[in-house]
Amino acid sequence: MLLKDFYKVTNLAVADGSATAHITINKNHDVFKGHFPGNPVTPGVCMMQIIKELTEQVVNEQLFMQSSNNVKFMAIINPEVNPDLVLTLDISEDDDGNFKVKNVTKFDETVALKLSTTFRKR
Repeated sequence: MLLKDFYKVTNLAVADGSATAHITINKNHDVFKGHFPGNPVTPGVCMMQIIKELTEQVVNEQLFMQSSNNVKFMAIINPEVNPDLVLTLDISEDDDGNFKVKNVTKFDETVALKLSTTFRKR
């Protein structure tokens, strides 16, 4: 985990190229002291890192983000209001051994993030 204690995985279910992860963001993490005091917002780059780390768990490989497209931040994730997130990951491996991931991140019924990315093995 790149940011120690930033989030906790409360459930990870994997089946046939897809995974669903339930996580809880730590609202008391130091990152929120600067992003932003009094109105915490989960940084998009942190969400992208979480997706990478979850994908690594699912495929049991260390990965490097090769490319991303269709990155859409659609709602602010305030860890004081909505710390519990559900991330769905559709994962496929291409002929070169790269992993293509389509992610949707939600809190309650609100879509907060949609991301398509490609990871290569380190």
